[in-house]
Amino acid sequence: MDSTATASLASLWDEVSGTQPDPDLWVVIATLAAALAVVIPHGLWRVSRNAITIAHEGGHGLVALLTGRTLTGIRLHSDTSGLTVSRGKPHGIGMILTAAAGYTAPPLLGLGGAALLGAGRITLLLWLATALLLAMLVMIRNAYGALTMIVTGGLFVLVSWLAGPQVQAAFAYVVVWFLLLGGVRPAFELQAKRARGGAGDSDADQLSRLTHVPAGLWFFLFHAVSLCSLIGGGRWLLGL
Repeated sequence: MDSTATASLASLWDEVSGTQPDPDLWVVIATLAAALAVVIPHGLWRVSRNAITIAHEGGHGLVALLTGRTLTGIRLHSDTSGLTVSRGKPHGIGMILTAAAGYTAPPLLGLGGAALLGAGRITLLLWLATALLLAMLVMIRNAYGALTMIVTGGLFVLVSWLAGPQVQAAFAYVVVWFLLLGGVRPAFELQAKRARGGAGDSDADQLSRLTHVPAGLWFFLFHAVSLCSLIGGGRWLLGL
């Protein structure tokens, strides 16, 4: 029994950690077009932006834990906003990194995903994403957030376990393109909202208070990370 279980685990690990063939270029282009189709139109973006909020708040939560803060809960709202609450010193490097992680998380996750896909690690990407979503679900503290996480995580589980290699590859590429492209838009939207007198307590404003660095420079950082991630990740995905 033990030897059978060990062999099964070894086989599973080989499947997860192994490489898969790259999809044809037309598939990569088609998945890019699909991601653009849900990022650019305003109506579809209002729905798809929920996935970016998951990455945004997940970034806050993960960095809070990595910097020694106590993560108490995450909320996702139907207007695509979110809130991550952690306990710890209200100042210092841990708080600064936690606040900076939100707008930088989606493009950086996309960049990491592009690196995995460029190395042929499609299955590994899907399993890592599923594990992160399940871990985040434990910290969700509202009904809408839990429903969003269950639907999103369930989709990843279904694709990872039941779909064939071609469907898995197409799904993985759509997800990574979406993170890279969708990671660019929120910072511009926030900057426009602040210009109209709204969002006075945004991540950039919190960072400005924590560091005494103008909010405009933090927006520059957000834009630089998202655009550089898009360029670098896009090159990996296109095999350039």
